[in-house]
Amino acid sequence: MKIELAKNENIHFVGIGGIGMSGLALIMQNMGFKIQGSDILINKNIERLKKNKIKIYIGHNKKNIDKATILVISSAIKKNNSEVKKAKIKNLPIYKRGDMLAHIVSLKQNVVVAGSHGKTTTTSLISGIFAKAKLDPTIINGGIINSIQNSARLGKSKWCVLESDESDGSFIKVPPTYSIITNVDREHMDYYKTMDILKNHFLEFINKVPSFGKSFICLDDKINNEIIRKIKTKNFYTYGINKNSNFEIINVRQYKQLSKFDINISLPAKCKTILKNISIPLLGLHNIRNATAAAAVGFTIGISNKIIKESLNKFEGVQRRFNKIFSYRGVNFFDDYAHHPTEIKELIDGVDKVYQKEEIYCVFQPHRISRLKDLRKEFSLSFNKAEGVILCPIFKAGEKIKLGFNYLNFAKEIAERSKVKVYLIKDQYQLSKFVKKYIYGNKVVIGMGAGSISNWMKELPKLL
Repeated sequence: MKIELAKNENIHFVGIGGIGMSGLALIMQNMGFKIQGSDILINKNIERLKKNKIKIYIGHNKKNIDKATILVISSAIKKNNSEVKKAKIKNLPIYKRGDMLAHIVSLKQNVVVAGSHGKTTTTSLISGIFAKAKLDPTIINGGIINSIQNSARLGKSKWCVLESDESDGSFIKVPPTYSIITNVDREHMDYYKTMDILKNHFLEFINKVPSFGKSFICLDDKINNEIIRKIKTKNFYTYGINKNSNFEIINVRQYKQLSKFDINISLPAKCKTILKNISIPLLGLHNIRNATAAAAVGFTIGISNKIIKESLNKFEGVQRRFNKIFSYRGVNFFDDYAHHPTEIKELIDGVDKVYQKEEIYCVFQPHRISRLKDLRKEFSLSFNKAEGVILCPIFKAGEKIKLGFNYLNFAKEIAERSKVKVYLIKDQYQLSKFVKKYIYGNKVVIGMGAGSISNWMKELPKLL
């Protein structure tokens, strides 16, 4: 169904405080639409929207939508939400974020970044290259890009660089001109139920790329390789450390402040070339892959090697991606969004390679009961290159399902399978006591998770 929107519509976002919802709301307001929204708590996303004079209601109430003519709902909103129920009584059109996003960007040339991990950083890197090339893209990201201090920006050109959301399958509705698939992992099984269904969604996404576009698929990922074998029209390029990649990562050098590498480019019917001495202020092989995907897109659409390299070199980063928060007694404390076993392992591996003299301590807050239940064993094996894990209570994200196993036993499993010291804490006050007692000397501390752990890390200096 085609969404027809007049500029006099009053569009109400239910759950507007989410990073994806707030970004779309901001873009639509800048396009001239009347936007308002509601959420249960104030956060930084809502504060940014308020600064942009978007009306915000704290708490969900049917009265909030008295003047609304259209509802946009996030995937986290339940059917019994009071605003949704009222909208149905009023016969208002109700759209999921993915549907609205698809129609808003339907007339643009879209670079769509998909995958289980690395989407936000990759989207940010591509956005930086496009901005450096003066293409002035519209940007819709899943994290705050430091260079623009926002997750979204309305550009003046036809280009749009956006991070897709595979959590509810809606990413297949966004029309890609160019697409990137970073990797495919066991994630969001509450929606997909089986890995075959998840793989088929990604296959459908790849097949939607038009003949004048291209997909960029990471060849280092096992499941990506399974999907590649099923693609009938070979309208894609590959990237990675795999020697068969069209954009092959070579000569990797990793340091604390930056990573360096070259890209060996081998495309059909074209002369081979090497993009040499690329430098990114990011840590870990996973980020080298993300930067290679961004460089591959830029190279393919004709952006000069000089601009690509300059943009990557001066990348200002994304919030919550191994950001240093503070130092205490000579120990550096970092904040990271890692909340899946694969992300945790990649992050620790990257830190271990360059912080060889420091012991790694992870302050880990599991995010969602359903994710922990589904990936219990994988989580317990994720910390084997760390020295210690400070295990926080689960951030439930509104889930009311039962965990089904003893949390203390889970802590013991981490200790046994990852061969690491594990400490259970109840809150940020116990965390501060632990830091005062045990954290000193040659150590590095990383807060990990998609919940409130980021605020814990940022508020920790006040409690020390």
